[in-house]
Amino acid sequence: MVANSSRNPLDNLIVGFDKALRVIAGVATATRPNPGAHAPDVNLEAADQRRSAGLMRVNHVGEVCAQALYDAQARFAKTDAMRAQFEQAGREEEDHLAWTAQRLAELGSQPSMLNVLWYAGAYAMGTVAAHLGDARSLGFVVETERQVEAHLDSHLVSLPAHDSKSRAIVEQMRVDEAAHGAAAQALGAIEVPAPARAAMTAMAKVMTTTAYYI
Repeated sequence: MVANSSRNPLDNLIVGFDKALRVIAGVATATRPNPGAHAPDVNLEAADQRRSAGLMRVNHVGEVCAQALYDAQARFAKTDAMRAQFEQAGREEEDHLAWTAQRLAELGSQPSMLNVLWYAGAYAMGTVAAHLGDARSLGFVVETERQVEAHLDSHLVSLPAHDSKSRAIVEQMRVDEAAHGAAAQALGAIEVPAPARAAMTAMAKVMTTTAYYI
């Protein structure tokens, strides 16, 4: 649950802290069925299993970051309409968090041990974006989702071809991320300046490279 503007600051702080703990701990509840639930369950070779696990751990970290980003942007949004948009997107992203966590467990692996750092960094970025105004905050969403889509496209290439469960999850995530970016664009997003886009790309590279292993 994201912070509600009708609560007092202490209530918001408690709710936000509780959510952060749950996200970092990998506690999430999906409101939609897992896209991989009905995909064939095959026995992966050890190398393929490690590769799938590494990529799904990266995706899980991305969803940890998404929860932090949207929570911060909702908390500091300038209008109720923007707050509602970020809250809705955050709820949909929680499905991704639950799906990727489930798939990691099925692959005999675990989430990143650095989730607390990823969450804190993403929350800080979301806070800065929100304080720049709703239009720039929406622009940050558009650029974030664009980069996430590119990562998911690369994962669909890199995942073992016969890992249908992981692939089904990633494919649905890609559809949802595109929709979030389009919604933010339609609400009047301002394009993120080139230096900021480059910094976001560099930070994402560090995150994805590290999270694959840790």
